[in-house]
Amino acid sequence: DVRLVESGGASVPAGGSLRLSCTASGYTGSTMCMAWFRQAPGKDREAVAASSTGGTDSYYTASAEGRFTFSQGDAKNSLYLQMNSLKPEDTAVYFCAADPVPCYSTYRGLWRDESRYVYWGQGTQVTVSS
Repeated sequence: DVRLVESGGASVPAGGSLRLSCTASGYTGSTMCMAWFRQAPGKDREAVAASSTGGTDSYYTASAEGRFTFSQGDAKNSLYLQMNSLKPEDTAVYFCAADPVPCYSTYRGLWRDESRYVYWGQGTQVTVSS
């Protein structure tokens, strides 16, 4: 079975940085689309960013662009999301999601669409204090 293992959530002051990690444990296929979604208290879950594990393409929302960056993880089918210049409004539970095709393959939906993702992690808390 495929399981998404997340880590890296913590409490930091505004302006600080965090690096989230997501690894698709048990996945034996090739390139995946890995995405991060987040859900703040009382709000709907929203897309943050996505990247293909082969590094071919990455996507960011306007709020993440310029502050968040993907990089290859240490293990196959793993990615890091470096989050810099964090703001209090970034406070949320962050969920890793994965689809076993590259992000640029949209036959199951766009990278922002929750419904395209087959695997989900349990979430990691990010808290940014003002």
